[in-house]
Amino acid sequence: MPTSVFYRQFERHAHAEGVNAHSTTYCPGCGHGLAQKYLAEAIDELGVQDRTVLISPVGCAVFMYYYFDVGNSQAPHGRAPAVAMGHKTANPDSIVICYQGDGDLASIGLAEIVSAAQLGIPITVIFINNAIYGMTGGQMAPTTLIGQRTTTTPGGRTLLAGQPMKMAELISGLDGPVYVERVALYDNRRRTHAKRAIKKALELQVAGTGFAFIEVLSECPVHLGLEPEAAEDWVRDNMVPIFPLGVKKDITDRAAFPVIPTASFDPEQALTALGATTERPPRFAQRFPTHIDPEDISLKLAGSGGDGAQTAAMIITRGAINEGYDSTHIPSYGPESRGGTSYADVHVAMREVLSPAAPRPHVLVAFNAPSLVRFGPAVRPGGMVVYDSSVISALPDGLATGVRTVAVPFASVAKDLGAALVKNVVALGALQGATKIFPEETFLTAICAALKAKCAMIPINEEAFKVGAKLAGEQVD
Repeated sequence: MPTSVFYRQFERHAHAEGVNAHSTTYCPGCGHGLAQKYLAEAIDELGVQDRTVLISPVGCAVFMYYYFDVGNSQAPHGRAPAVAMGHKTANPDSIVICYQGDGDLASIGLAEIVSAAQLGIPITVIFINNAIYGMTGGQMAPTTLIGQRTTTTPGGRTLLAGQPMKMAELISGLDGPVYVERVALYDNRRRTHAKRAIKKALELQVAGTGFAFIEVLSECPVHLGLEPEAAEDWVRDNMVPIFPLGVKKDITDRAAFPVIPTASFDPEQALTALGATTERPPRFAQRFPTHIDPEDISLKLAGSGGDGAQTAAMIITRGAINEGYDSTHIPSYGPESRGGTSYADVHVAMREVLSPAAPRPHVLVAFNAPSLVRFGPAVRPGGMVVYDSSVISALPDGLATGVRTVAVPFASVAKDLGAALVKNVVALGALQGATKIFPEETFLTAICAALKAKCAMIPINEEAFKVGAKLAGEQVD
């Protein structure tokens, strides 16, 4: 039947002109065309076109958004269920459809589909199983049959590569789904049944019943090296014995999935829910610190796990945001969170941070010698290194031309103050005194906000900051 769910012309092909504007990227005899036809017809028959969001996969169906005149999102490889859950929870009235292939869903996206199915949130998953990685060259997929030849199993899949994965059975064994069925496309009877199953899966979502999963056995004539009719016979004779057709689970008479609360996109409500406030923090900076960079300043703070580099980085970021600038903080913990060198990258931009990483920082704050050796040579020419002279006795080779160094004994100052943990605040003071990136009040306000649950610690942190700023300022004034 004709359907308005398909665009009248496909913009991707031939600039929407001529015969090509009415053809898809699918190979002759491919099952994707039929599966998508049935999906479009079901959307049309149920009258939900304006409510539908289709999640396109990475694979042969990657360009579905050129064909379906519905809401569309393109998901990273395997992540369609996660994107779908985001759409469904943000807009519970939407009809969300994941359309995925076997490499996308059963391989790289296995964790995502299992998690989504177990949750049972009302979305519809159409899983195309053609037993091969189609788009990327015909490699073995999780559903490839034993003995089947692929580009990565030229002698045929063996037991050493594992048995074919039966996704419909796996999904049906979870508690979340309400309807799971496997269908095929190799003759008219099976096609009619596939269309009914796809429509039923959508009807269940419209009714709010729960998670539905339809596995479609599909032909791939190109990688099978067969004509379309012979490929249909191959699916019937070879795939069906391994992947039996039929309903694997149908408990659609159980209570409907709980109503998903409608999300609020009001900024004030979101802030209230997070325990935040709409009150603007005080601003102390008169202008962006263009003496460091005209638009975007990058910093790296590095030390041993426990040195406080991550907390210091967060305080810089919060201070920058309080001043009205865009700022990002990217921590790197890894296996070094309690030893070795861990670091944080910070950006402060006049308008927008375009990349949060800081491979060539303007400023490095180094809490130990390994950090200085590792990151010091990466500081850009004319930049600055602020380091803890109580544990670093010598500068490394390889610093760029014009890099200035400021030595402040973070750890010794903190020890003298009777609180070793405040050495990162000494470092923040040193950063401010050396660079004048922001006024002292910017940092002190952010420090007090970070310590609002530990008010007794504020005085010693303020003192630590001021000592660090004074010692660094004496070296650059």
